[in-house]
Amino acid sequence: MNGSELRERLCDPGLLREAAYMAGKWVEVETGDVAIDVRNPSTDDVLARVPDMPVETLRTAIVTAQEAQAEWAAATGKERAIILRRFFDLVMENQEDLAILLTAEMGKPLAEARAEVGYGAGYLEWFGEEAKRAYGDIVPGHARDKRLLVMRQPVGVVAAIAPWNFPSAMVARKLAPALAAGCAVVFKPAEETPLSALALAVLAERAGVPSGLVSICPTRDAQGFGREVCDNPIVKKLTFTGSTEVGRILMEQGAKKIMKLSLELGGNAPFIVFDDADLEAAVQGALESKFRNNGQTCVCANRIYVQSGIHDAFVERFSRAVAAMKVGDGFEDDTVIGPMISENAAAKFRTHLQDALEKGATVETGAEPHPRGGKWVRPTVLSGMTPDMIISKEEVFAPLAPVFRFETPQEVIALANDTVFGLASYFFARDLNQVWKVAEALEYGMVGVNTGLISTEVAPFGGVKQSGLGREGSRYGLDDFLNMKYVCMGGLG
Repeated sequence: MNGSELRERLCDPGLLREAAYMAGKWVEVETGDVAIDVRNPSTDDVLARVPDMPVETLRTAIVTAQEAQAEWAAATGKERAIILRRFFDLVMENQEDLAILLTAEMGKPLAEARAEVGYGAGYLEWFGEEAKRAYGDIVPGHARDKRLLVMRQPVGVVAAIAPWNFPSAMVARKLAPALAAGCAVVFKPAEETPLSALALAVLAERAGVPSGLVSICPTRDAQGFGREVCDNPIVKKLTFTGSTEVGRILMEQGAKKIMKLSLELGGNAPFIVFDDADLEAAVQGALESKFRNNGQTCVCANRIYVQSGIHDAFVERFSRAVAAMKVGDGFEDDTVIGPMISENAAAKFRTHLQDALEKGATVETGAEPHPRGGKWVRPTVLSGMTPDMIISKEEVFAPLAPVFRFETPQEVIALANDTVFGLASYFFARDLNQVWKVAEALEYGMVGVNTGLISTEVAPFGGVKQSGLGREGSRYGLDDFLNMKYVCMGGLG
């Protein structure tokens, strides 16, 4: 699919914007401008050209955001909630077009794209409702003539950086709590996938989000964007989803002004199957967790541990199901596995695979090269895994499923926790005593018990250890965009 074909497929071609959205204005590519070619990963066709925005324009957007934010913060929670509800309704009315844009620029199957758009919209709905509930407190005083108040106020201008793997949901997940709290946002989408963010900006404008309150800044200069928002005194908070390596850099840069940070970083999720698990449910959970979005999610199963008593049966059924997965263009019927986002991502898959094979792993299904080469790989299951293999320590971010055998709960908990990461984890078991013990022992911000799908706007999403700071979603998700202020009123007695 190329750009003309994409535009023809949309019910509302106006959602495909070849522009940046800066300080309330659409900035299109002019002759001679430096631009970003947005390509379809399945065909490598150019879908659109968007401006490669320089840091100077970002500074203007930040100043404008500060001005717009003051008025937005003065609005009531209900006024903000009404606009966010309109935003949600427009996203759902345009769900199919947004899904088409998403599949075109990112490659995931269209069915997954539709689900992602709905998932992201859920954050707009949820935080629209939470805008009316940014409660404070009246605290019993410590003296007869004093009254103590606690109020929560918006932090101000927020910078947001999101990756390419969920180009619609990540925008909504960061915009929604910021806007609900009364903040303004300058947002940098991934250069591979800016079209979904720009389409959401179109809908935000239609919903009545005030001019200048949100800017979408496509740029190749990720380092320049990061330095500017970390150095600029107007920007009070940064919310970032991406690698732990980049998260460390941003944390160091933000430390100069003691910047408020939300960091959703890398993962190395264990997926544990105990002997007493429901085998069919465990296989289905592993398929959902490992292969959703082609394995390109921060919460997907990276290490699958199966207890010896059920190991062989699990591997056989799991491998059979994986072998039946269709690899193809995201717009083709029944496609389960699309292309990798880039040839570098596919190369990483092959590096992890080769390392495991050289160290004794057995191929249960997959592994052979895909005839299309390049960004295309086959979903693969390996058994006979050992702790010295790269995939035991590093996030693979690809449709490569390594299965490890274990004997005791104590052994697998130690293996699962033997990582610097602590984002998501999963296990399947029926013994309630064991369920409680394992859930408490796993050193992760999120634990899925007898399920491979845990993401929802109503629960706190985030990790521990080197997987990040803060939480997105749930009633706790508003806290990261609010400052707490204590007021002591004296002379009242």
